[in-house]
Amino acid sequence: MDRYILGISAFYHDSAAVLLKNGEIIFAAQEERFSRKKQDARFPVNAVKAALDWPAREAGRPLLVKDLSAVIFYDKPFLKFERLLETYYAFAPKGLRQFLMSAPVWAGEKLLLKSLLKKELSKITGEDLTGLKPLFCEHHLSHAASAFYPSPFQEAAILTIDGVGEWATASICRGEGKNIKILQELRFPHSLGMLYSAFTYYTGFKVNSGEYKLMGLAPYGDPGSAQVKKYIRLIHENLIDLKEDGSIWLNQEYFDYAAGMKMTNDKAWRELFGFPPRPPEAELTSQYCDLALAIQQITEDAVVKMARHAQKLTGSKNLCLAGGVALNCVANGRVKLARIFDGLWIQPAAGDAGGALGAALAAHHIYSGQERRASGNGIDAMRGSCLGPEYSEAQIEAAAARLGAAGEKLQYAALLSKTAELLDKGFVVGWFQGRMEWGPRALGNRSILGDARNPGMQKKLNLKIKYREGFRPFAPSALAEDAAEYFENGFSSPYMLLIDYVKPGLRNPLPEGYHQRPLKEKLYFQRSSLPAITHLDYSARLQTVHKETNPRYHALISAFKAWTGCGTIVNTSFNVRGEPIVMTPEDAWNCFMGTEMDYLVMGNFLFDKSRQTKNAGANSAKSYAPD
Repeated sequence: MDRYILGISAFYHDSAAVLLKNGEIIFAAQEERFSRKKQDARFPVNAVKAALDWPAREAGRPLLVKDLSAVIFYDKPFLKFERLLETYYAFAPKGLRQFLMSAPVWAGEKLLLKSLLKKELSKITGEDLTGLKPLFCEHHLSHAASAFYPSPFQEAAILTIDGVGEWATASICRGEGKNIKILQELRFPHSLGMLYSAFTYYTGFKVNSGEYKLMGLAPYGDPGSAQVKKYIRLIHENLIDLKEDGSIWLNQEYFDYAAGMKMTNDKAWRELFGFPPRPPEAELTSQYCDLALAIQQITEDAVVKMARHAQKLTGSKNLCLAGGVALNCVANGRVKLARIFDGLWIQPAAGDAGGALGAALAAHHIYSGQERRASGNGIDAMRGSCLGPEYSEAQIEAAAARLGAAGEKLQYAALLSKTAELLDKGFVVGWFQGRMEWGPRALGNRSILGDARNPGMQKKLNLKIKYREGFRPFAPSALAEDAAEYFENGFSSPYMLLIDYVKPGLRNPLPEGYHQRPLKEKLYFQRSSLPAITHLDYSARLQTVHKETNPRYHALISAFKAWTGCGTIVNTSFNVRGEPIVMTPEDAWNCFMGTEMDYLVMGNFLFDKSRQTKNAGANSAKSYAPD
């Protein structure tokens, strides 16, 4: 009899649902994709329903909760509540306002999570779930399980780093076979994730969603300058004590997150650094760029030290990473280049959404004692991380008819050739294929594509398609077999979680005094023959595209290479600033029509913006243009 396990994450940010069948991941999706609310933290009603519906494709009917071997939640609310109470007590009387705001929420909802899970699941399936006994997994064990069990390794060191779970803010574990052993933990309020988020806030970005902007801003700082060195020294002398094992101690006189309403003590930071927090959307001056570079370098140093310590503790040749900090692809690249381990694998949904997956896998292997056999040949169990809903040709055609969309259906080979030609001509193409990606990165199924060789592509994508900050870099998708032709190390990076560097032979020399110039003058200097994907330090957040896991996207880039001789293109997520990645054909159409995108490909259908009538997509009056 088949064993199904449902994993759930919710109530902090980025809620999600995952379904396992006999230990195999068959469905995974974040609630935000259904609700269209970025990082939706509510109970993932829609994602759970979609997960339970998925087996109907084979079995003929959706699952009921009574069909499941287990339902498991990704953290333990009572432990988290204990941490909140002890923190408020330790900082009293500071934090009274926050405590009075959060206590009713905990008393009325989060501490009664078992009842809430039963209630919400009962609404979805109509069952009487009085006897249901949900399982609860510790937060960092969920992260560790999400990192190790899908990895290709039979044994590995596991490093998890985030803001905070219940008490842990980082952990080192060892995974072997079906077992995971927690070896060491770093505990709240001392947290590398919280430190990075504090600088995210101070540089004017939103905490828990703007950290990748801080990472993208860092290369605009002046490397090796006296100012960056000064900020690094001030951070080490006043804010943190970074040990050789990567553990950190944070001086709480400079922070307000433990018991207050903000990340930082703004007055203390202003006195320390000499300037105030940047208001959101304000001009990005050199001081904020230099501060971003300083904290990025410190974060990289801390992650590398943690990785070295993990190797010493475990003696392993392999490392698995998860937790929100594992989405920092620059730090991941530093770990890779340090050659501490022979093998490195990073969970593509490394943040809290991935906790739903880890919890489900922990229930299968640890709670139920089911054996695990890694592939041993470098292939992971994530199916290319394309684990969400998909839509048939008939569903796409029906959606186009409802929307009044004028398009043409092409034969597969003709579609690939035509799309390659359009990209070569400088057009921007929305690319909607197969199953939606799991995790924050678009990997070629819900992507917006452009020509990496085009000098104006970064500006066009940022300002006319994505409607986001002009400094934001774009990622290259390169054929896995060709990556070494364009990038120094030619890493295998299927989930866009490692940086590599454009090969020296493709680079253009920087003009004298380049790093001292204002951000806008740096921004559009053509730094290589692949200008749309080359960041200021010649880095690129590389995605290697593998025929085995994404054959359709691989075929498109191969067609582009046959047309142009170039085996890499620009890939950015199919959404605009502030919105989740598109999920349905309707979502894709509305984004296409609400921006200055030129063409849309859904399945084998090609839609030309110039052919659409003013009434096409009239049911979506939303404009994506900036205010």
